[in-house]
Formats: sequence, C-alpha cells, structure tokens
Amino acid sequence: MKRWKQWAAAAAALTVLATVTACTANSPDPFGGGKKESGLTAEQAMAGASEQVQTVYKQNCLSCHASNLEGRMGPKTNLQQVGGRLTKEQIVKQIDQGGGGMPGFQGKLKPEETAALAEWLASKK
Repeated sequence: MKRWKQWAAAAAALTVLATVTACTANSPDPFGGGKKESGLTAEQAMAGASEQVQTVYKQNCLSCHASNLEGRMGPKTNLQQVGGRLTKEQIVKQIDQGGGGMPGFQGKLKPEETAALAEWLASKK
C-alpha cells in the first residue's frame, strides 16, 4: 500500500511538471518578460487593466498566456484580440469551465475577479 501511495505522488508531481513545461517550452523567457514577436510589451498588453485584474492575471494566467498576452501554447492561447473572437459571457464561461487544454477556475477565482478579468479581456479587439 505504501508503494502505491509513493507511485501516486510521483505521478502527480510528473503531471504538474509536464503542465509547467508545456506552458513554458517555447518561450525564451519562461516568466513572460519583455517583447515578443508581436512587438507588444507587457506594459502595453496590460493597459487598461485594474490592479485587481493585473494581480489575478499574473497569478493565474501568465504561465500559459504570457505577460504580453501572446500565448505560449499556440494561436488559441493568444489573448491580444480575444474580445474580437469571444463575447464577455463566452470569456467568463471559458475562465470558469476551462476547455481546450485550459483548466477551469470556477471555485478558484471569486466571481467578481472572473467578471473583471473577462470585461478587460473582452475589450481586447
């Protein structure tokens, strides 16, 4: 029984490691600093975001979507013009439920945090 628990803990650790590696594998700067190919800086990308939104984004989204919103997991993770593709309601649903490789954040984020983040992202057109 002890070996099974050790194996399960090791498998869980490998899953976390694989997720972090997938989010940062194609990034020369795994923490999303500076300019990317788009030419948009982190400061430009965060323009118009409240302090609350910036904190929520940095704590929950940055590792996969990058500091300039360019995305690290392919074109679907690019949020620079997400408001042109999705409505605020669709963005809320994506944040809450996840999907397409993204984890859901319902229960992890407060509803007001999700709403503020979605409103800001919906303005990105």
